[in-house]
Amino acid sequence: MRRVLKVQATLCAAIREYLNGAGFTELLPPIIGPVTDPGVRGAKQATIDFYGREYKVMSSAILYKQMMAASLGRVYFFSPNIRLEPLETVATGRHLVEFVQVDVEEAGATYVDAMRRAEELVSHVTDAAKRRLGDELAASGRRTLNGSGRPFQRITYDRALAMLADHGRAIPYGVEIPWDHEEFLSSQFTEPFFIYDYPRGSRGFYDREDPDRPGILRDFDLLYPEGYGEAISGAEREHEYARVIARLRETGENPSKYEWYLDMLREGIPPSSGFGIGVERLTRYICGLRAVWEARPYPKVAGVFSP
Repeated sequence: MRRVLKVQATLCAAIREYLNGAGFTELLPPIIGPVTDPGVRGAKQATIDFYGREYKVMSSAILYKQMMAASLGRVYFFSPNIRLEPLETVATGRHLVEFVQVDVEEAGATYVDAMRRAEELVSHVTDAAKRRLGDELAASGRRTLNGSGRPFQRITYDRALAMLADHGRAIPYGVEIPWDHEEFLSSQFTEPFFIYDYPRGSRGFYDREDPDRPGILRDFDLLYPEGYGEAISGAEREHEYARVIARLRETGENPSKYEWYLDMLREGIPPSSGFGIGVERLTRYICGLRAVWEARPYPKVAGVFSP
């Protein structure tokens, strides 16, 4: 554990090194707010009483970083997140209730730009791990480490479903790829790879629908190889007031809960793109760990009471 935590500290330093060098500004993350990301894939949100009003503990700072990018251009948080995961996620080895996500957002960027940025970040961190952490990784049993070769392969959501069907893992169109299928798909690759162009309805209201391809979102996931699964999730953001209102209502959300966010959109903000990368999952991949809870002191795992 001492070795893993020292590796993790070096990885965090490498993330900051890359983002600061690319002109990003690190900001203090929000911890609570009137709303948080509703698209948490089966997890529940944690709620507190904030002087008589219900506030949410952040499950993702997407809405906040969109606001900050409108002001500062390029921003990032090391953001603590809470997601009350379903009990069955214990078996995946990839889910924590409490985790840290590096949230990145860039004004004026497309999702193609965001994919390139994510690719550069992962490559930089992987290279740094190889250069600076060789002895520690070898001591952990990590003999090979891929992720510095670019460009990463890119496959569409449709192609991903076809690949799964070819292996007897057919899933219906229009849903998130289930964790076990995602893990299998990840095991078929030896380098990180992108899945992009998810269908509308499979993601949150804030992922932008392609104006030229109705029903297709301009978004992506980056998956680690070797069965480690999802590394990064990102997208262009819906930033037009009327479109966001329509998407909120479509997904069953109450627009009145998003009043501060909608006020910002009504005034007008620039388009932006961004992504989030989990620090513990990155550590797990770099160190070759069995499960993500090995990448955090005092981990919080679904259903397990711990310090």
